[in-house]
Amino acid sequence: MLGAVVGDIVGSIYEFDNVKKTDFELFTSASRFTDDTVMTLAVALWLTVDDKHSPEKLVNCMRGLGQRYPNAGYGGNFFRWLYCKTPRPYGSYGNGSGMRVSPVGLYAVTLEEALKLAETTARVTHDHPEGIKGAQAVAACMFLCRAGHSKKEIKEYVEKTFGYDLDRTIDAIRPGYTYDVSCQGSVPEAIIAFLEGDSFEEVVRLAVSIGGDSDTIACMAGAIASCLYTIPLDIAGRCDDTLTDELREIKDDFMYKVRARNSIVGHVIRFFRREMG
Repeated sequence: MLGAVVGDIVGSIYEFDNVKKTDFELFTSASRFTDDTVMTLAVALWLTVDDKHSPEKLVNCMRGLGQRYPNAGYGGNFFRWLYCKTPRPYGSYGNGSGMRVSPVGLYAVTLEEALKLAETTARVTHDHPEGIKGAQAVAACMFLCRAGHSKKEIKEYVEKTFGYDLDRTIDAIRPGYTYDVSCQGSVPEAIIAFLEGDSFEEVVRLAVSIGGDSDTIACMAGAIASCLYTIPLDIAGRCDDTLTDELREIKDDFMYKVRARNSIVGHVIRFFRREMG
């Protein structure tokens, strides 16, 4: 999940001033967290406080945390959803569903659970099929990466399951790529950055270099990359320093609990494998 936060903060200064190259400053004095980080941590909070995974409690977590950070850069429709009396999904296929789903990719213990929880996190606002698909694709990439699947296997699964064209390169995408906040116009690009990069930092740099909605593309790419590559300590520390105490505490609490949960599940799986020979 820290990978998502890193990607968001690194990309924040390039969203409306696209850099279109991989040689750029990762952080400046203007680097900040955006709505991507706030909503990612709202999903993390939901997963740690609601073991029933109620959509109503998810809405409460998202609106509660979002309203405490009203200037994080929300889109117009989502901002109205945050403050309206009766929040309802509004048919969006924007990449907001993909950028906030990374806690699901870390929390889920089966691929089926990852897909189901990803749909829940999307559907409360982004109930368009493309919005749901975008969230599921990011969560699935993370789960499969955690489970030890190769990039080739992840690519084939995503292409077959979600129909995304991943047979492109960042160099081919970059020149003509423009600002596109739809899932179908940014989730595949984020996945391609992950497939091409050979380190966490390289994945984030490739994602930002595409241009367009840089913070969200890097947020999604960074989330997936963090399941395979180690995040350098200096980068992680810089991002921690950018968060508020509240957001950092939500992040750390989630990571502690999900590690403990996955450790217990891993022991159970290994036990039954031994018993079954």
